[in-house]
Amino acid sequence: MNEWIFPVLFLAPVLSSIPIALAYRRKELVRKMPPLSVAGIFVSLICSLYILFHPEIFMDKSFSYEWIPQLGIDMVLRIDYLSASMGVITALIAFIIAIYGLDYMKDDYRLPWYWFFFNLFTASMLLVVYSDNLFLLFVGWEGLGIASWGLIGHWYRDDDEITFVGVPERRLGPLKLWWPPSFGGWRAISTIRFGDVPMFLAIAAIWMLSDGHNINISEINWESLFLKAGAAGTIIIFTMFLLGLFTKSAQLPFSEWLMTAMTGPTTVSALLHSATMVAAGAFVFIKVSWYIHPWDLHHVEGLEFVYALVLFVGLVSALYGALVATGMLERKVLLAASTMSSLGLMFGSAAASYWIPTHEHAVGGGMNFALLAAFWYMAVHAFAKATLFLVSGHLIHATHSRFSEGDLEFGKKMLPAFLATVLATALLVGFLPPAYWVKSAMDEVMEHLLIHEKMSIPLFLLVAASICYAAILARFLSLNFLKGEKPHHEHVEGATLMKAGYLMMVSVLFILIFIILTQLPEFVSAGFMPASLAVGSAVFIAYIGAVLRPRISALSKIGTFFNDRMLLPALNDFIAPAIGFAVAKAVNYGNKGIDAFCNTKVMPALFEIISKGIRAIQTGYLKDYTKIVLGFVMFFLILSAIWGVMP
Repeated sequence: MNEWIFPVLFLAPVLSSIPIALAYRRKELVRKMPPLSVAGIFVSLICSLYILFHPEIFMDKSFSYEWIPQLGIDMVLRIDYLSASMGVITALIAFIIAIYGLDYMKDDYRLPWYWFFFNLFTASMLLVVYSDNLFLLFVGWEGLGIASWGLIGHWYRDDDEITFVGVPERRLGPLKLWWPPSFGGWRAISTIRFGDVPMFLAIAAIWMLSDGHNINISEINWESLFLKAGAAGTIIIFTMFLLGLFTKSAQLPFSEWLMTAMTGPTTVSALLHSATMVAAGAFVFIKVSWYIHPWDLHHVEGLEFVYALVLFVGLVSALYGALVATGMLERKVLLAASTMSSLGLMFGSAAASYWIPTHEHAVGGGMNFALLAAFWYMAVHAFAKATLFLVSGHLIHATHSRFSEGDLEFGKKMLPAFLATVLATALLVGFLPPAYWVKSAMDEVMEHLLIHEKMSIPLFLLVAASICYAAILARFLSLNFLKGEKPHHEHVEGATLMKAGYLMMVSVLFILIFIILTQLPEFVSAGFMPASLAVGSAVFIAYIGAVLRPRISALSKIGTFFNDRMLLPALNDFIAPAIGFAVAKAVNYGNKGIDAFCNTKVMPALFEIISKGIRAIQTGYLKDYTKIVLGFVMFFLILSAIWGVMP
């Protein structure tokens, strides 16, 4: 009876953006139509809220629509603890950013393109969130990819330096360290495709190996599937699946596209870094682990290797992202690197669920403590990081610069942005609720690994990344509102919807405080643990220190090294292309060899010799044909005599 809500939920954003796309030639009409696109996202928000607040109808239930009956594959959507909450988070953030975009993008020259892909982006993420069927999830996954290409490279003309990433004309030898929007879009889609192909093959393998070819995440017998695949098969299939998640969430070594993706409009950056795209990889890993129950499958060979891989890739990525951000001055790129760090913490905490038994660390209803810590950190991060990106967009608009600049006098003029930044950074870094409680839960998870599994490195990486993370967000605050250079240009008037956007966004964080306080008392209790208090104190000291002294001249060289992302762009711009061209060259030589053997050299020459031989014996004389027949007869008689075939 309530199944109508899902088509409306997914189609409303897309259908509402089609009129503006069709009217692309009528500029005056186009400028009046963006509110229609925003209305479509609002409809999705209402649907997601209806689902959340009617658990008796939707919670822990699946809704199926016929799709590919020949293969026994249906469109299956499932409402559970994760999807019910994440659906609202996605739709709410997209709606607030869309309101902000009415102001920010009002004079843009590609409004039809922007709003169509923005709404497709939102709809695709909602499909990923609610999908239970892996093939259907992959449809939304690919929608995210194509929409990201369209949005990151939105300003394809490359005619405005403010849309670039990197210091103009900066080079290190042959390595160019500035990138235009057209390149940013290409790098994003090419990197993501590198992970999407093996991910699709992994889904196909899961379909082949699962009992009854069932690929609904909540219904797959994961234990049976892994045992059937064996240790090597489990590692191969899961790693191929993870490649899609790692590339989408910009984990090492696939992080560069996330930095150059800042060539897109700030609204795109805010949505991409908070509730869609990069969050999709971490969310899918949390969702899949939610139903795999890895903590109960320690007897499955190969599974521990996979979760250890995710644990260390995530935590190393978290530290790397925080470190490289310490040297960055570009507003959005600094925030992008910090997003990579946050995503690494989400992956790390979710992967630790393998070693966290539910009977020791469980939250209401037996839910795994580590997975909940990862998910709620994702929720806190989504609203706080979206706030900072929207503030960044307003700063770029006000100063006409993408680099951090702004003193206390400027901060007073930008008071709403200033206050929103203080709140968002303080709530996100982890010395104030709700981030403090969530980070405390992560501390407890990593402390469990230290005490029970003798794994000390995860806790070290978590603490180091958290301290660096606090410093970079404090640096963002200080260089833009307190101790930065006086802006060369100031345009602080107007921008009413921009201010409303980031103020609404940061306000939601106070709602999250109430939710965690009332529904997750285990997180609050973790905040009183000695380790959590110690880490929180260290984070607070790092934050205050970076606010007071955002630049240290003695560390300028290492800061430049970090700003250059430790030269990791060379992997994308030289090493990977060189390997690709070498493989292409080898394949080309192989093609030429096959072509020469089959089409131009060997086989044609052989057929020519055979043809000439056949033509040579076609004389037309009966006596010649008689000699040939007698010759064959004598040949077979001799063979028979030699091998004793004759009686």
